[in-house]
Amino acid sequence: MRAVISRVTRASVTVEDRLVSEIGSGLLVLLGVAPSDGDKEIELTARKIADQRIFGDRSAAETGKPVLLVSQFTLYGDIRKGRRPSWSHAAPGDVAEEIYERVATELRQAHGLTVETGEFGAMMAVESVNDGPFTLWWEC
Repeated sequence: MRAVISRVTRASVTVEDRLVSEIGSGLLVLLGVAPSDGDKEIELTARKIADQRIFGDRSAAETGKPVLLVSQFTLYGDIRKGRRPSWSHAAPGDVAEEIYERVATELRQAHGLTVETGEFGAMMAVESVNDGPFTLWWEC
């Protein structure tokens, strides 16, 4: 699993001119899922998102800051050969969607976070204002 975690002052997802979700100050998380990801990766990734001290010396879980979680299979794009990305390292859609939803559930239930989501599989316009800028990359 791969995640790009950004501290934002605001972020939103729009699909076909329809606002799907938005948050104020919090975390925008772009999440990529690998075929081998399972329970261990879900728990580790949710814990990293919730517990990193990104807001001064406090975490999203400690501050109650919301998370906007957006599925991003392109985090597994491989551009080492040729001019066209390979998606062979990304999980198939049905697998990725289940894992993505389980990460959102884990953040809500195990860590008490408010979690907004994008629209899985849709062409999304993701807007954000990075606070800092502050962006981390996580892989497990």
